[in-house]
Amino acid sequence: MRILLIDNLLIRRYGKLRMGPGRALACGAIRGNHRLCEFSDRDLARYLGFGIAALGEKLVNKALLKTAQNFRPDAILIGHCDFIRNETLAAIRKAVPGVRIAHFNVDPMCDAHPQAQMRERMESCDVLFATTAGKEYLTPFLTGKNVVAYMPNPSDPALETLDNSLRSADDFSFDIFYAGQPRLGDPRLDFVNRLAAALRDKPVRFELVGMGNRPAVVGGAAYDDLLACAKMGLNINRYFGMKWYSSDRIAHLMGSGILTAVYDGDQLQRFFTEKEVLYYHDVPDLVEKLLWIQAHDDERKAIAAAGRAKYHAIFSGERTLNFMLETLFDRPYTSDYEWAEEVYR
Repeated sequence: MRILLIDNLLIRRYGKLRMGPGRALACGAIRGNHRLCEFSDRDLARYLGFGIAALGEKLVNKALLKTAQNFRPDAILIGHCDFIRNETLAAIRKAVPGVRIAHFNVDPMCDAHPQAQMRERMESCDVLFATTAGKEYLTPFLTGKNVVAYMPNPSDPALETLDNSLRSADDFSFDIFYAGQPRLGDPRLDFVNRLAAALRDKPVRFELVGMGNRPAVVGGAAYDDLLACAKMGLNINRYFGMKWYSSDRIAHLMGSGILTAVYDGDQLQRFFTEKEVLYYHDVPDLVEKLLWIQAHDDERKAIAAAGRAKYHAIFSGERTLNFMLETLFDRPYTSDYEWAEEVYR
């Protein structure tokens, strides 16, 4: 199949890349022997607009239409592409008869901006995918002609190349870390501050990245180095308790063999058992479990290894892309996708 992937590929970062869902889907397309064409809308908008993205908006839409005419895709996957207009997608449909178009959104669906993005695409796309599950979040974007479905944050062994589960406790610079930039009022900030205070006199080294005076590490080899230093990782989201939602941080952590601490109210028990992730309910519960893991490193290795294997098996870029394409072309599912209950028509 010929796939045109439109996403923010961060060419302008000169190798300081993020391992986002778009890149994992691109890897999945290659592993599945699809013909792939990548279109980095934000990079091209800046290039065509002489460094000013807003000036390049009209030109990048013309460039996308030309790209579709030249490539003639069977499927188009659109990430968070605010520069791409629906009029351009309509022109592509005329130029490439039979093309199917899907939008994928990886932000929490209770926020206004991703809701606006989904509303923007609900009439122009055949399928909308979101990394948030739940009827209340997905069905408002049904039109009677489209499909709205959950998709996981995909991983790929070409992106998540580490396996920290193979290393001993003495190999790490810190025991657990959290990388993020929560602002005042963000519940994550309160959580990590309380956790840091609770661990202050405990034999657990807690590293916060991107907070206080610690600079953020957002991509490239420096981010890989950070992951390599971590025995355990904290996965917390801006909103607690949204069904199956997580930022793509969870793919980086679990996919790298880092024992991952996950809030038990996010309902990820649907996919992972206590032998694959470290579930916690609140700060005292997490502290107790971290102390236990510190004293049982063989258990840490076993849980992290099982979590890594499970994540790469069920949430791989190739398997996730297969699900998206089968949904997009209304084909029978070739796998028992664990999340298929969250497909709405």
